[in-house]
Amino acid sequence: NCPICVAKTQYSLTDDQTKLGAPTDFEVTVRNLKISAGAGFVVALTGEIMTMPGLPKVPAAERIDVDETGKISGLF
Repeated sequence: NCPICVAKTQYSLTDDQTKLGAPTDFEVTVRNLKISAGAGFVVALTGEIMTMPGLPKVPAAERIDVDETGKISGLF
């Protein structure tokens, strides 16, 4: 058993961003399921929602440095 995360519009309880707030008597259409096995949950994708990729445990920004001469290192 895995927990379920529903990816939907932020504007409505529905999957339709034009039905603002908490409308009544609606259906939610799940267009796809995405397994996030490493995280241990299932994502139900609704409407036209797009998801963002996950981030690494250590952000790339932690490898960036500027030395005393102003030279930047760690970008690539």
